Amino acid sequence: MPDADTTLVLIHGLLDDSLMWEHQVRFLSPYAEVATPDILEQESVGEAADRVLASVDGPFAVAGFSMGGYIAFEMLRRAPGRVARLALVNTSARADTPEKAADRERTIQIASSGGYERLVDEALPGVAHPGRAGDGALMGTLRTMALRVGAKAYCRQQRICMSRPDSRDLLADIACPTLAVTGRQDAIVAPDLSGEMADAIPGARLVTIDDCGHYAPMERPWATTALLQQWLRYP
Repeated sequence: MPDADTTLVLIHGLLDDSLMWEHQVRFLSPYAEVATPDILEQESVGEAADRVLASVDGPFAVAGFSMGGYIAFEMLRRAPGRVARLALVNTSARADTPEKAADRERTIQIASSGGYERLVDEALPGVAHPGRAGDGALMGTLRTMALRVGAKAYCRQQRICMSRPDSRDLLADIACPTLAVTGRQDAIVAPDLSGEMADAIPGARLVTIDDCGHYAPMERPWATTALLQQWLRYP
């Protein structure tokens, strides 16, 4: 049975909904009450953080993937006493560069002008390890999930990413057990950025998963789930 004192919040990334956490929900449910809020209607990182904070009671453990990590940092700003454990998966503490913000604006324009499906098909080959390009199950699930999210929610998710502040100023004050996970071949969020966070957060643990791109929870589900299980159960 789940530990009644443990709530685990799993926050998905851009182009995603809660389906991306399917493996983790299945195998972590014996250790915690698992919540997977969908971030599809919010327009800013603050709105997204408030939505997640309002969806659960009391203190909780939170694991944020990519965009979900940006939201987790904002939750720390707003309610630091409620975050009992923090897992940062394929994410960064940095804000967008001007070039990245401009690229997000470009994709918003494409998605808003009827080009969303083409945008998805062009983006997906770069998100996973190159060796997974022919993995029909993985790539098909990613595509189905992205198309289900749809153009309007995708644009809102991009605005969430664009609105986030730089969170490096928070890192030294994070006092809860923290895990940083990255894929060695992550081409979306460079593995060095996970190292940067782990170096700055007191006592943080950094794990780099080999033969893995940006989607560690889906590309290497057993490894990711095992890491989160250890993080939930031990200091």
